[in-house]
Amino acid sequence: MTTSETGMGLEAAKAVAADDAAHVFRGWVQQGTHMALPVAGAEGSWFWDYAGNRYLDFSSQLVYANLGHQHPRLVSAIKAQADRLCTIAPHFAEERRATAARKIAELAPEGLNRVLFTSGGAEAVEHAVRLARLHTGRFKMLAAHHSFHGATSTAIQLTGDPRRWRNDTGTAGVVRFFPPYLYRSAFYSENEEQECARALEHLEQVIVLEGARTIAAIVLEPVGGTSSGVLVPPDGYLAGVRELCDRYGIMLILDEIMVGFGRTGAWFASDHWGVRPDLMTFAKGVNSGYVPLSGVVVSDEIVETFSKTPYPGGTTYSGHALACAVAVEAIDTMGDEGVVEHAARLGREVFEPELTKMAERHPCVGEVRGIGAIWALELVKSQKTKEMYVNYDTPDRLTPQGAELMGALMQRGVNAMFYLNRLNITPPCNISEEDAREGLARIDEALTVADARVA
Repeated sequence: MTTSETGMGLEAAKAVAADDAAHVFRGWVQQGTHMALPVAGAEGSWFWDYAGNRYLDFSSQLVYANLGHQHPRLVSAIKAQADRLCTIAPHFAEERRATAARKIAELAPEGLNRVLFTSGGAEAVEHAVRLARLHTGRFKMLAAHHSFHGATSTAIQLTGDPRRWRNDTGTAGVVRFFPPYLYRSAFYSENEEQECARALEHLEQVIVLEGARTIAAIVLEPVGGTSSGVLVPPDGYLAGVRELCDRYGIMLILDEIMVGFGRTGAWFASDHWGVRPDLMTFAKGVNSGYVPLSGVVVSDEIVETFSKTPYPGGTTYSGHALACAVAVEAIDTMGDEGVVEHAARLGREVFEPELTKMAERHPCVGEVRGIGAIWALELVKSQKTKEMYVNYDTPDRLTPQGAELMGALMQRGVNAMFYLNRLNITPPCNISEEDAREGLARIDEALTVADARVA
């Protein structure tokens, strides 16, 4: 940028920041203290501000830009659909909507052939819960600690992290259980096999003691998202949950909102273990967030329940034409460009080995977890005691140590998600190996500020 261009850019940034501060109300932050960075543009795995500072997007924004920013095929799909038909009500049949539903069903496990489209992930969870309750005639839901399912009324009360606390009325009919989490095992396990077996035993006890005939569904992230700390279940756990659901006549809802569409190196995270849910929610990566889209993939058995009686629910923008057009193109692009396989390779050959070595260098890292293009560093003040870097009862990032680490990352031109005591690494699934390694090198440098706080 020239000096004059920089000056014009800074004036534009000031205007954006002023309007934003005066008129935008944000979720999850204190309104008087949050200062938003004015963003001027983005492309691929990078975005930049009005001064020309560039940032590697190691969070895919909120873990949705699976194909990065401004992918030409997705932009072209929006333009083409806008020229043809911007919007049409959900009770009409529309080409891109029908094609998107078919493509999603073809990727989903066998027997899940219908898609109820919604606009956001939490909304999809709301409908999945309603479908399960109406299908079974039961109300109670089982949900895991260390989970996140969204910010709407039912979804937030299913959530198992501190953001639920101030929203929890205790009337949502939700009972919680402990998922496998070996690093902080609730079962005093010494290895993955013990953790898996004991977590399943615990879950069955909860089912029996709560009354299986009162439980509509178990809601579970097949791989815990960034809010829950990227908890990858041990082999056998998801299959064990499926078996318990079958044994006790309970529906299984798998929340693939954050981990679907290539994020884990498979089309859906549950594909790694071959587990079939009764209902599966999706959002985010289905079209890289270019136009809001989400939904529930519904099993044939549940569809049959509503074959002669209406489903009492729906949304104005269900299957929005622009959003579905991008979804069709995103699914085709991921297949044509080998994005799912690329994410799997990055996990095996770049993220796992490099993060493992990084953990050995930094006393602030307690554990490394992840799969494909979704990883977490669990940060601690002491590796011996596992004391959290940020306490669990501090659900925002405004602690001094949290702000310090976020500042160190942004100063080095890398945007990564930091929540509680976890630094999450979720770049676009098609990020180049060169950019992936560059981002990791910058994180390696930034972690020195966290090391300084280790006991």
